Amino acid sequence: MNYDLIVVGSGPGGYVAAIRASQLGLKVGVVERAELGGICLNWGCIPTKSLLKSAQVYEYMKHAGDYGLAVEGEIKPDFEKVVARSRGVAEKMSGGIQYLFKKNKIDVINGFGKLAGNKTIEVTAQDGSKSTYEAKHIILATGARSRELSNLPQDGKKIIGYRKALTLEKLPKSMIVVGSGAIGSEFAYFYSTMGTKVTLVEFMPTILPIEDEEVSKQMGRSFKKNKIKVMTHSTVESVEGVEGDLKVNIKNKKGEMEVHECEIVLSAVGIAPNTEGIGLEEIGVATENGRVVVDDYYQTNIEGVYAIGDIVKGPALAHVASAEGICCVEKIAGMKVEPIDYTTIPGCTYTVPEVASMGMTEKAAKEAGYELKIGKFPFSASGKASASGANEGFVKLIFDAKYGELLGAHMVGANVTEMIAELVTARKLETTGHELIKAIHPHPTMSEAIMEAAAAAYDEVIHI
Repeated sequence: MNYDLIVVGSGPGGYVAAIRASQLGLKVGVVERAELGGICLNWGCIPTKSLLKSAQVYEYMKHAGDYGLAVEGEIKPDFEKVVARSRGVAEKMSGGIQYLFKKNKIDVINGFGKLAGNKTIEVTAQDGSKSTYEAKHIILATGARSRELSNLPQDGKKIIGYRKALTLEKLPKSMIVVGSGAIGSEFAYFYSTMGTKVTLVEFMPTILPIEDEEVSKQMGRSFKKNKIKVMTHSTVESVEGVEGDLKVNIKNKKGEMEVHECEIVLSAVGIAPNTEGIGLEEIGVATENGRVVVDDYYQTNIEGVYAIGDIVKGPALAHVASAEGICCVEKIAGMKVEPIDYTTIPGCTYTVPEVASMGMTEKAAKEAGYELKIGKFPFSASGKASASGANEGFVKLIFDAKYGELLGAHMVGANVTEMIAELVTARKLETTGHELIKAIHPHPTMSEAIMEAAAAAYDEVIHI
């Protein structure tokens, strides 16, 4: 069957691209070898948020007395049910994609897709049978997987990646998490809250190393408060043992070797793009450092072949892949499209407290030569945060002193992942610091801290 568009992969890049293309009148097929929705819906974003919500509710229950509530009897997690709930949420979301595909008349082609010449996809089904499909346009949206280190090979039992961490059969007594990006930090928080003794090992000087330094330091303090042992400037050199606890050899910040014992090692050292075996070399698609080279509209060097999401340069985030998919198909459909502005991409980490950021860090802005106005407002001065019992953290805004342009926003605190969109919109609309100050924010809300942080940058802050 011939298509206007075939999308290889049904993650948040692929399925969104397919639906938007169908809305624009294209006949669309999607090739998927596993569950609809890809890693994000099934083994990433969605099930992890379910686990984290269970941890948050458990934490609330343990501190019910702080809110004047008496809870009788012992409060303890049922780990098996927590995991089962997260799987149920993921399955429901994947089913939702099935519904959307049917609604938009999108064909699902089950199997492993591979470029097979001029505008042709070869699909290998689970039984090994092969079929070929033709399309005027082909979008590769094959996503990524957990990256493995040579000295930390994953066996899926004692040394695991994020996927196995979602479905452990029982709560481990101890765990070493290697890597403190969003994935590592979220699992460190979850397992620590559930009762696991957690050590977080990070090669860089701070945890969450891509975040603003002040945010990283605040999260380090919060993790230590939650009894997570944080080791920065440290590396896991090797792991020994098969039965019983593992012996993990860690080189600390002083260059000294420490031996730590744990039940499970979780490797969270980033992701690797799924570009192997999909026919890139055979038809001559250009790659660089393992990722597909594309233009501003995700066209590769081969006419009619496009790539989006984790297999191209840029932040490996679900919402980025979705935006790239929409941009790509709208360009294919002949619409006038603006290239994506990657300086407005928000990043979120769903620990407690949460982290959300957009744009330049203070260090990056200074290195770029800007003269800065920086405003910071602590949630300890927020009435809503105090009433909620969640006054850790702050909002930090970075402005260009000359024109008042918002260069960056960095937040740590309760619900900040819901607040960052305001600042993405503000930057997109070229809103100035003074305009943020004059935009009336509702009281009492956590979002007032945005207005107050802007006011702090211009020495107009009221509440600190």
